[in-house]
Amino acid sequence: MIKTDKWMIWAFVGPTVLLLAVMMYYPMIGTLIESFYSTSFINPKPEFVGFSLYNKIFSSGNFGIVVRNSLAWTIGVVFLQNLIGFGVALLLNQRLPGQGIMRALILLPWILPGVVAAILWRFMYDPQLGIINSFLIGTGLSNTGIAWLAQESTAMIAVIIAAVWKGFPFSTLVFLAALQNVDREQIEAATVDGASALRRLFDVVLPAMRKVIVVNVILTTILTFNYFDMIWILTRGGPRDATHIFPTKIYQVGFGQFRFGEAATYGVLSVLMLSVLVAFYFIAQGSGRNKRAKA
Repeated sequence: MIKTDKWMIWAFVGPTVLLLAVMMYYPMIGTLIESFYSTSFINPKPEFVGFSLYNKIFSSGNFGIVVRNSLAWTIGVVFLQNLIGFGVALLLNQRLPGQGIMRALILLPWILPGVVAAILWRFMYDPQLGIINSFLIGTGLSNTGIAWLAQESTAMIAVIIAAVWKGFPFSTLVFLAALQNVDREQIEAATVDGASALRRLFDVVLPAMRKVIVVNVILTTILTFNYFDMIWILTRGGPRDATHIFPTKIYQVGFGQFRFGEAATYGVLSVLMLSVLVAFYFIAQGSGRNKRAKA
């Protein structure tokens, strides 16, 4: 490769690398450094404390609650969002009347801004005027209105349902595009061989979509783990920290209590935890491929 080509490559790649460095890596390094300094509203001058903030967070009971909530929130939303999205994609992949209108309507929750969707669900969950409680009381499933967002037993379930409703159209769109690229000849050959619809799904469709499914699961995991709007507007992490996840805890500690060092520590720990989740998924995928190869 001649020097001119190398300079041309750097001319195109350089601005992107610089943008990533300024917008992503510089703040990440700054957050890591900030986690070693303690600040407060009374004492805004940073004071170097080393790993004291990490020890403080690990020894507190709040950290375990945040980790548990983050796992429950991420796993629940990602699983249901992908499951429902795949089911809807299978339905929309059929030749149905009004298919274009159905696809447009399915996308509406995803198009809505997160704040608007959260406010909408907050009204729907209202114990007195919410449509959900009105339906339950009207059908005799409940005698009184349920305070969905004010009870520890129902708050996490309520925010997960709202987030799944908001996010499943994204998975539907991704899976629908992948379904339309599945080789029709293989499906028809399996049909001729007498394979049922379920066998065609597991033996032909899902293997052809495996890479798309993996990418979508990883992407939705990252987006869900860092999703802030829905939980903060619906519950603000309550009741009694029952729905606090890393983003809401970081916001509360940093901008609500002005403990920026502690908020930065939570931020570093959230990045590490998300990295572990993604790495675990890659390891699981790798071991699954090895088992199939040996079989």
